[in-house]
Amino acid sequence: MAKQKLSGFGELGNLVYSTNPEMQKKIETPDNNNNNTVPPKEQNLRVWIEKNHRGGKVATIIKGFEGSIQELKELGKQLKTFCGTGGSEKDGEIILQGHVADKVVKFLIEKGYKAKRAGG
Repeated sequence: MAKQKLSGFGELGNLVYSTNPEMQKKIETPDNNNNNTVPPKEQNLRVWIEKNHRGGKVATIIKGFEGSIQELKELGKQLKTFCGTGGSEKDGEIILQGHVADKVVKFLIEKGYKAKRAGG
């Protein structure tokens, strides 16, 4: 979870609790790159196939996504639905179960992303 900053406290920025009614200020949450969203045509995504460290199972990994965590999760959900497989989104990567790299590249290009196969 991201740290939250209290506005208007100066050195009391790490204040946790106060019974003083004058100390109540609104809490600012950090912006999750919402203003710095890169359009799909400017993103260079790489699609990898990986078998190491996965118990012998094959996984398709999409690296290089630039955007908010919410957008990453939305793209991951669309890919999982399109490929008919499970997966997850973490550390700026989308991980799909199985060898579905060709489907993923096709889908990403149709959506306007610059995508290509990389790795093995």
